[in-house]
Amino acid sequence: MDLILQLLFTGIGIGSVYALVALGFVLIFRAANVVNFAQGEFSMVAAFLMVVFAVDLGWPYWLSILLTLGGMALLGALFNLGVYYPLRHRTYLPVIISTIGASIFLANTTLALYGPQPQVLPPVFEGQGFLVGPVFLDSQYLLIIAVTAALVAFQYWFFEHTLVGKKLQATSQDKEMAALLGIPVAGMIMLTFVYSAVLGGIAGILVAPVLFVSIQMGATIALKAFAATIIGGFGDVAGAIVGGLALGVIETFGAAYVSVPYKDAFAFIVLVIFLVLRPQGLFGERVAEKA
Repeated sequence: MDLILQLLFTGIGIGSVYALVALGFVLIFRAANVVNFAQGEFSMVAAFLMVVFAVDLGWPYWLSILLTLGGMALLGALFNLGVYYPLRHRTYLPVIISTIGASIFLANTTLALYGPQPQVLPPVFEGQGFLVGPVFLDSQYLLIIAVTAALVAFQYWFFEHTLVGKKLQATSQDKEMAALLGIPVAGMIMLTFVYSAVLGGIAGILVAPVLFVSIQMGATIALKAFAATIIGGFGDVAGAIVGGLALGVIETFGAAYVSVPYKDAFAFIVLVIFLVLRPQGLFGERVAEKA
C-alpha cells in the first residue's frame, strides 16, 4: 500500500505536466481550429532559457523565471504571426504542416545554439521534500501539482468570470459571429497563442529539474500531452486535465510493475485502446455527419 501511494503521488506530479501542455493543445485547437505540434517545443525552449539565465548567467531563480515566461510570451506572439496568421484562410492541413516545421526549426535552432549535451536545472527549493507517513513528498512534485491546480483554477475564473475570457470562448465557438459582434478575432487568437506558449513554458520550467534538459524532451512531452487530449476528448479542457493526470499515473505504475524501459509505450497503448473503443474520448461527444 505504501508503494502504491508513493507511485500515485509521483504519477500525479508527472501527469500535471502533461495536463498543462495538453491545455495548450486544447486552447489553440478551440481558438484556431488547428493542432499545434510545436507545443512541446515551447516546454523545451523554456527549459533551456532557464538553464541559460539561472545556471550559465547565475541570475536569481525568480528573475530567470520571469524572463523565461516573458520570452515564451514573445515566442507565442511570433509563432502566431509567422506560422499561423499567413495560413489562417487555408485548410487545416497546411497549418498543421507549418506547426510541424516550426517544431523542427525550434529543436534544431536550440541544438545549433546550445549543442546536444543534456543540461541540469536545479530545483526551485533546496530541500528535497518530507515524509507524510510512509509517503515521501518530493518538493518539486509538490510544486508541480500546486502550480497546475492554481492554473486550472485561474483558467476557470478567467474564462467564466471575465469579459476577455468570454470573448475568447465566443471566438473559439464561431469566429464569424464573434467578428460580427465586434470582437477582435485576430487579437483573441493572438492572446490564445501567447497564453498557450506561456503554459508550455511553465510546464518546461516545472519538469526541467526532474528530467534532464535536452532537445528531445519537447517531443516526448508533446506526444504524451497529445495522447492525453485524445483520451480526455479533443477540444475539452476538463478532458485535457483528466487525460494528462491519468497518463501520468498509468505511466508511473506501468514502469514500476511492468517495465521501466517501456514506460513510454503505456501511454500509446492506452491511446490505441481509446481510439478503438471510445474515439471521442472521456468527455467528448460522438459526432455524426450525413452526406
